[in-house]
Amino acid sequence: MTVNGRPVKQSVSPHLRLLDFLREELHWTGSKEGCGAGECGSCSVFVDGVLMKSCLMPVAKAQHSEIETIEGLEEQGKLNVLQQAFQKTGASQCGYCIPGMMMAATAALRANPYAGREEIKERLGGNICRCTGYQKMFEATELARDVMNGKLTIELLKEEKEEGPFIGSNSFRIDTSSKVTGALKYAGDMVMPQMLHMQVLRSPYPHAEILELDTSEAEAMAGVEAVVTHRDVQGIDGFGVFTDDQPVLARGKVRYVGDAIAAVAAEDVLTAKEALKKIKVRYRELVAITKTEDAIKTGAVIIHDDVPDNIVMHIPIRKGNVDKGMAEADFVIEETYYTQPVEHAYLEPEAGLAYLDADGTLVIQSPSQNITHHRQKLAKILDMPVNRVRMIMSPVGGGFGGKEDMHYQGILALAVLKSRRPVRYVFTREESIIASAKRHPFSIKYQLGLNREGLIQASKIHMLADAGAYNCSTEGVMRKAAILAAGPYAIENLMVDAIGVYTNNTPSGAMRSFGAMQSQFATECHLDLCAEKLEMDPVELRRKNFFKEGDETHTRQELGSVSMLEVFNSALDLADWETGISNSRGATRSDLAQSGNRPPCTLGARQFPLETISTGQAA
Repeated sequence: MTVNGRPVKQSVSPHLRLLDFLREELHWTGSKEGCGAGECGSCSVFVDGVLMKSCLMPVAKAQHSEIETIEGLEEQGKLNVLQQAFQKTGASQCGYCIPGMMMAATAALRANPYAGREEIKERLGGNICRCTGYQKMFEATELARDVMNGKLTIELLKEEKEEGPFIGSNSFRIDTSSKVTGALKYAGDMVMPQMLHMQVLRSPYPHAEILELDTSEAEAMAGVEAVVTHRDVQGIDGFGVFTDDQPVLARGKVRYVGDAIAAVAAEDVLTAKEALKKIKVRYRELVAITKTEDAIKTGAVIIHDDVPDNIVMHIPIRKGNVDKGMAEADFVIEETYYTQPVEHAYLEPEAGLAYLDADGTLVIQSPSQNITHHRQKLAKILDMPVNRVRMIMSPVGGGFGGKEDMHYQGILALAVLKSRRPVRYVFTREESIIASAKRHPFSIKYQLGLNREGLIQASKIHMLADAGAYNCSTEGVMRKAAILAAGPYAIENLMVDAIGVYTNNTPSGAMRSFGAMQSQFATECHLDLCAEKLEMDPVELRRKNFFKEGDETHTRQELGSVSMLEVFNSALDLADWETGISNSRGATRSDLAQSGNRPPCTLGARQFPLETISTGQAA
């Protein structure tokens, strides 16, 4: 085959995919693995001019083919027009999806140099981005199209040199060129001489006692350089964001499906995986708690011995006299709301490369969102001076809070210290979903008392959140949920309880607007319900209750300046909001199909015809 114009001839293992061959054998690491199932498009390459998902193609099928990767798109060492357009529009954020997205956009313009917005969307539809929202990618592809067709000058792709401060000016991100060329190295792209590959044995049970852990057969295998368990921890075995309740590797007990028990560092991934099969673990299954309400029942199974009630954190807020406020209200409206656990789905799976420097300093490169905290924790776990532990934050291919937890860095450290060789660990997508923390699922009981004019008299909010097997960020999530639960509304009488509890589910951790999203979802849904009961415009109900200057917040802070109403009114103007009660929807509404609006999404036939969409075709 040829790769980026260079002939390649090499014997390979029959199990290799084209992606593996490009990345691990030829070290063309621009093509990324995000899912391993052909869904995300991060691995896209051209095979004989056809866009293909290289994670699905056996390398044997690529024999005698011409392969083109992201690294082959540059023209004489300079960014091509499409790469410059992605740089100009700021289409790259974390950058992990960008090589695949660049290949898809290239395929779109090769297939139709005059492709319009809808065709571009369709052709990029096989690629996923978790950061940008796609709009800038579409704009970049259209910009490149128009420059390539001579409709726009290439000067438009240059950075605007503006005098004065950077804030408010249009400047390039300093890392964009490395992302649009595939040159940027994420943790899973990094290699070192004599590097070992690590795999982790994880629990198949949600709650079980470990009666026996025998690693002798795995240790005896050829190619295995280190097997680590909790017995290799020399210091204080425990880590977490707020409390150190999670061991590096399971110590006597597993608490969720995916809990790490042992790890193998071997010459290659296949050997490490085979060695995991040789590790003998004998379990005694325990009763598992999977529902939050069961966790706080009298006599419930205890998940952590030092927390007999299974309550990780309880944040109460009390203001005024809620019982009196409810009694005086004309309406008392109650409902229970539920939110689900949410997978972060960052395209870059967790990965790390660890090694010992020449002076014996332990170095770990990983996309950790909290490297200073991780460094301090590792020093205690390893019983090493903190100045002998170095954490380097590798480029983060999406995090959203999910890479704040130190789920695997400690395991890497143990493997390096035992083998005395560099060790790399890269999660599969399945492993990432099983083992990493999720957004906290909540159940929220909401009670609101209002008078006939819609003024809130009292509010009672009881939130029960699933922390999963370990604390992680639960304490912070409970604080945020409690503080923001009642929303931006002036309420004299308020009772809030935010309670996070241990279960045997996957741990819950930080995720964008953690705690705030769940509580605000319930608050805003409940206000809509109240507006319907009162036959009041939901907008007007909110206007009546917004904080005003001089009001006191739910945590007793006096507000000196409040712009909520001004912002709200501006948003309504932009949205062309039609006044009316909350359940007035459908054909009677006059705010649909207006200028700038698209037709409503319905399961039946559309009421309004689609607007004519410019295709970008040459006249």
